[in-house]
Amino acid sequence: MNRMVTRVRKNGKTKPSQTTQDVDPLNIKSLSVQRNGKRILSNVHWQIRKGENWVVLGSNGSGKTTMLSTLLGYFVPTRGDITLLGEQYGNCDWRQLRMKLGIVSSSLRQLMAEDEPALHAVITGKYAMIDLWGKPKQADVIEAKKILRLIECQKLANRPWAILSQGERQRILIGRALMAKPEVLILDEPCAGLDPAAREHFLQFLERMGQEQGAPTFILVTHHVEEITSMYTHALMLKSGRVIANGPMKQSLNSDNLSATFKANVKLRKRGGRYSLEIGENQGKCM
Repeated sequence: MNRMVTRVRKNGKTKPSQTTQDVDPLNIKSLSVQRNGKRILSNVHWQIRKGENWVVLGSNGSGKTTMLSTLLGYFVPTRGDITLLGEQYGNCDWRQLRMKLGIVSSSLRQLMAEDEPALHAVITGKYAMIDLWGKPKQADVIEAKKILRLIECQKLANRPWAILSQGERQRILIGRALMAKPEVLILDEPCAGLDPAAREHFLQFLERMGQEQGAPTFILVTHHVEEITSMYTHALMLKSGRVIANGPMKQSLNSDNLSATFKANVKLRKRGGRYSLEIGENQGKCM
């Protein structure tokens, strides 16, 4: 997924190009966002280097959604810099750059047409559409079938959206995101609505996918440490728009940081490579 990045000097002349293999997927410096007179993000620093996969943790109202919306170009930063795949916000066409970001969210499931076959749903990702109009191009059909094999859903190609299980729908949405050949894949609460068995199957599938050669950089946005698997290398924790922790998993994912993030006395447990939380005495377990 190499892509040439062209930088423009102040005199209008271009500097030598480089590929996106040579640049960090994301670099955010001093990001603040204010809306309707309220500061939602404050002085956020976040750098993702090549080969890293990140988890973003925070409770409702922590600023996760605002940061994603800003990253996607839907919100304008009040202050700070965002550099995505070597391109700086404000100095390029962010709409074009956004095509290099794949996003999978539970809310997108509600927008899909019920009679849309899975194959067509995947193809729509190339054009940032919800419903495919007209007959798909043969080249798109071939590429979508390759992706269906990659996401282990080749038998679902002609099955309409309405009769897919929740887990199958999530895989198809990932296939849809991959159709645009993204270099960064954002998974926004991807397990929402899945039963425990479907969630585990889906997480194992993501783990296998993350090990594929040429896999994109993964960003998992979640409330639940139980969804963090071994493929994730770093964590960012937000509380009230501020960064609580930011860095390698072994340094940032601990009981103290989680207690501060979720405003509760919690203890992090790890068993068999997976995490769970215990909260204060007489408050039970957070599963």
